[in-house]
Amino acid sequence: MKTFLLFLSLLTAAVLTAAPATVYQCPMHPWIKSDKPGDKCTICGMALVAASTGDAAADPNLVTLTPGAASVVGVQTTEVRRAPLGRTLRVTGVIEDDDTRHRILTARVPGRVEKLFTNYVGAEVQAGEPLATVYSPEMLTAQRQYVERLRAGNNAFTASDRATARERLLDLGLTEEEVVILEHTLEPTAMVTIRAPMSGTVVARHVYEGQEINKDNNEAGTRLFEIGDFASMWFIFDAYEPDLAWLRAGQPVEVSTAALGGRTLTAPIAFIDPTLNEMTRTAKVRVILPNADRALFHKQTATGRVRSEVPGVLLAPRSAVLQHGGEPVVFLQQADRAYLARRVQLGRVGDDTVEILAGLHEGDRVVTEGGLLLDGQAQLARAAITGDNPAHTHAAPGPEPVATKPADTGYVELKVLALAAADAAAALAADDFAAYQQQRPALAAALAAYLATSPRSPLSELAGSLRDRPDLRAARRDFEPFSTTLADVAREQHLQHREGLHVFQCPMAPVLGTGRWLSRTADVKNPFFGSAMLTCGEELK
Repeated sequence: MKTFLLFLSLLTAAVLTAAPATVYQCPMHPWIKSDKPGDKCTICGMALVAASTGDAAADPNLVTLTPGAASVVGVQTTEVRRAPLGRTLRVTGVIEDDDTRHRILTARVPGRVEKLFTNYVGAEVQAGEPLATVYSPEMLTAQRQYVERLRAGNNAFTASDRATARERLLDLGLTEEEVVILEHTLEPTAMVTIRAPMSGTVVARHVYEGQEINKDNNEAGTRLFEIGDFASMWFIFDAYEPDLAWLRAGQPVEVSTAALGGRTLTAPIAFIDPTLNEMTRTAKVRVILPNADRALFHKQTATGRVRSEVPGVLLAPRSAVLQHGGEPVVFLQQADRAYLARRVQLGRVGDDTVEILAGLHEGDRVVTEGGLLLDGQAQLARAAITGDNPAHTHAAPGPEPVATKPADTGYVELKVLALAAADAAAALAADDFAAYQQQRPALAAALAAYLATSPRSPLSELAGSLRDRPDLRAARRDFEPFSTTLADVAREQHLQHREGLHVFQCPMAPVLGTGRWLSRTADVKNPFFGSAMLTCGEELK
């Protein structure tokens, strides 16, 4: 922290050297002034630096660097251009069998299962193949009635009576072929053969040999088997509302599973459910995958990758965009090492770039590295020009000044707190209680320093919550509410994008139900469960 403050001090001195200096002020607290060189700030103790007394109006959004300062900051710029906006969605779903090729076999008559020809789940069967034989006195009675009508002829029974008896046999489960055989043999039987209605795989078996079925005349019928066709499978995943704008039917999806051994299957989106789930606010998306080699397994987890592009839009790098109270700002390169803060209107956000709707033109060059230091300089420079305390500065009416909004007050302290919390989360994820205990005092001190600059932060309700605890479980219960609130505050400031951090969310956190944490790495390492459920969670973009 001291090194960072010293660097800002030197950088401020490099910027504010335009006119003869008669007033000296603190680089970090510009409202502390003196007319004597060598005096120190009464707040932070830093040496006061010379401030310009020129009368010319200065633009508080313009930062001009000296050659030495420019080499230290290392500002890099990129040209704003028109190009396709790319977005890659990574989703997780489940492999299901084809609903249109799934059959449930039920017993149509009461009786007893005499023999099972297929008695295990996973068996491959062909259409018409016998699955079971059922002994049914009711079937025997129905066949006898039909045979009697056939033998008696037209003198005793009408054609309508014979047709009714025949339809009764079909309703009880005889096939058309079996009825024709009965008509030729005229030999009734109590045995009913249950046959596969289609080729496929047995996914469920509900009966055993000797089991009574439909004993209580259940109108729905006793379930015997379920058969699915695994020749093609469905990959089904949930798409969140913001992601639906990037998805359309026919769009290719790359699907991979652990069972494929590194291979990927590519198939188009076949269907997007038009009705959202009211609780999760997601829509089901379906992809049909060929599975002739049976490499895909029923109910297994799979991941998908969907690549989308929007052609011909004005793009700027995501790293160029800073946030001030929810308003996006970029630094636009000017002549002679000068950089101007400008508000922009954003559209869709891609993987590495963002759509610019207003504020920039094609060919403009925006700062992609060093923007945070320029941002801090803009605030200090404005304070030097106006003599205001930046902690209590309010933006002037109109479009400027954009770089002095109070939303970034305490950003440096928030950054220090976020990094300390990420280290603490890593210790908890590693089940290292001793390491967490060593980091906890620094984490509590960083929290106190941040709350001193931002007393109205939601974290103020958790001041003092990071107490000394006797074991890992108690420490995690204290850490979870603090970590979740801090992650939300950091996301509001877009700190994870500006500092290269990652925000993860666990849907099964023990205290809040849904908990979040910050991490320095892109690997999922859950601090709320540690090794018990280390990879439980997903990254929030």
